[in-house]
Amino acid sequence: MADASAYSNKADDVASVEMLEKAGLDCIETCFDRYETQKNHCKFGKEGTCCKICYMGPCRITPKSPKGVCGADADTIAARNFLREVTGGTASHSDHGRHVALLLKEIAHGKEVGYEVKDPQAVVEIAKLYGIETEDREMIDVLRDLSDIFIGDFTSQEETIQTVSLAPQKTRTTWAGLGVMPQGIDRMCVEAMHRTHMGVDHDYKNLLMHAFRQSIANGWGGSRIASMASDILFGTPRALRTEVNLGILNEKNVNILVHGHEPTLSDMIAIAVKDPEITEYAKAAGAEGVTVGGICCTANEILMRHGIPIAGNFLQQELALVTGAVEMMIVDVQCIMPSLPVVAEHYHTKIVGTTEMAKTIGAEAFDFSEARAFECAKELVKMAIDNFKNRKPDLVKIPDKKETVIAGFSVREIKYMLGGSFRASFRPLNDAIIQNRIKGVVGIVGCNNPKFKTDWYCNELVKELVKNNVLVVETGCCAIASGKDGKLTPETALEYAGHGLKEVCEAVGIPPVLHMGSCVDNTRILEACTEIVKEGGLGDSIAGLPAAGVCPELMSEKAVSISCYCVATGLDVFIGHPFHITGAQNVYKFLTEDVREMFGASMHFVEDPIEAAKQIVEVLDAKREKLGINKKYERKLLEQKDRREVA
Repeated sequence: MADASAYSNKADDVASVEMLEKAGLDCIETCFDRYETQKNHCKFGKEGTCCKICYMGPCRITPKSPKGVCGADADTIAARNFLREVTGGTASHSDHGRHVALLLKEIAHGKEVGYEVKDPQAVVEIAKLYGIETEDREMIDVLRDLSDIFIGDFTSQEETIQTVSLAPQKTRTTWAGLGVMPQGIDRMCVEAMHRTHMGVDHDYKNLLMHAFRQSIANGWGGSRIASMASDILFGTPRALRTEVNLGILNEKNVNILVHGHEPTLSDMIAIAVKDPEITEYAKAAGAEGVTVGGICCTANEILMRHGIPIAGNFLQQELALVTGAVEMMIVDVQCIMPSLPVVAEHYHTKIVGTTEMAKTIGAEAFDFSEARAFECAKELVKMAIDNFKNRKPDLVKIPDKKETVIAGFSVREIKYMLGGSFRASFRPLNDAIIQNRIKGVVGIVGCNNPKFKTDWYCNELVKELVKNNVLVVETGCCAIASGKDGKLTPETALEYAGHGLKEVCEAVGIPPVLHMGSCVDNTRILEACTEIVKEGGLGDSIAGLPAAGVCPELMSEKAVSISCYCVATGLDVFIGHPFHITGAQNVYKFLTEDVREMFGASMHFVEDPIEAAKQIVEVLDAKREKLGINKKYERKLLEQKDRREVA
């Protein structure tokens, strides 16, 4: 265990440091401790020059052994490994999308399930994007056509997936010219595994181009479908106010945490706890009520739609249990640490798994049925209430730390806030960029990683960007980091933002950092970029916009796929530490230099957030220069005579 004095170097927020100290006193091992035992990582794995695809190896590339047994060199090996990482990320996000799309299809075809369409307006709006006729048709008939398109994008064998049609025309023309238009999402994943099998594709460029093709199937396919289907099913997010950090837990309440990524059960939990029967059940157990909080992207899903507070992001999942005040943590898929039941043993917390494909040793399995979703949710909540009596008061310590956040910034909501009900559009944002009040837009996405001081990179970067009049949009664990750092309220603009950004934020009533949802909702950022292009005045493709992406604390394969589809879309992506490709010079050069000629963007690996901010601003200025808008704009107050002349 680390000394208490060292914990301040592990995390950037007080609540996490406090719980790390408590974990040390309670003799609880966390991921931060395990990282110390693993920090001397394998050089070959880190550089991407280890191959274990076949059983002639494993092979390691060194100056003395520059090729594997089969003859593959460092570039082939690193490119194959990289493509497999992109495949893992694509499969994870897209399978999330498939789950929600299949549920939507069941509803559309009249099957008895425990859900209904919450946002009929979204059905019509999204159907029109695909050219589906909506006039004088029943909503359910439109939904049937739409859900068939969603599922077809997974199964298509020869045709390009239809969801890429939502990208700007020039962007699609670029993809078609490069031969990276994706067929079915499932086919792309299978083909990637085939390509990387021993003895198939050995050309590193060819392998990497398929990585971009497959990532487009994720960002402009599976992930985009996940967000659209969730909006239809659970409601398109609207701006709302709530709280974030471990201080949202209530010592007098039954505390339930939902953790993972799929919103089907967590959405129903958020509804179930409001049932009067549940309130009475909790009081009968000696509690004053029930508090539901979220961890990771399930947190973002129910925050955006129900205002449920967030307990923490990825690296706080164990620390939440260390409070000793959590009766139950309900988990589904992705980013769930197998250590959770081990930590929970020291306290009284029940770890409950709710999906067959994601079993954790030591977790209690629960057979969640979507057909009786509400009943299942109530059953789980009652199980948590029954566990309240087992809480160990001497082990309870809840940090007194939480921050207010404003979240719920779907693209529809941003348009509404910019123009109201009758003039909803991105015109005011485009004008602010053209007039140099806002330098550009930067999307910050992704995870936490114990290689970094948790949240520090993201927090330092955000402060530096908004100071330079950059509007920041965030998803996933980075959005939670900014919430914990107090950056998700309009008042933040007054303290940190540059003059131009501050002026816009004050006029519109928005924070300088917009919470757009879970990690699968990165596609909302792509949707927003598309709206900016459509609005006009800033070029005809996303590659021309003064915009960029950042993945500060890369952790999962999903982040690799996200980085690829953002670059393929024309957004420069800044990443906090390199992918596992540094041992392959040609692969590294291809991703950081060569792809710029193809997509108009590339990857940048920058380990210092201040330097990253500097380079991002340089990219935005270069884009502005190319658009002819990189000039100082002085606001002029017109007299009545001048106004008549303008009119």
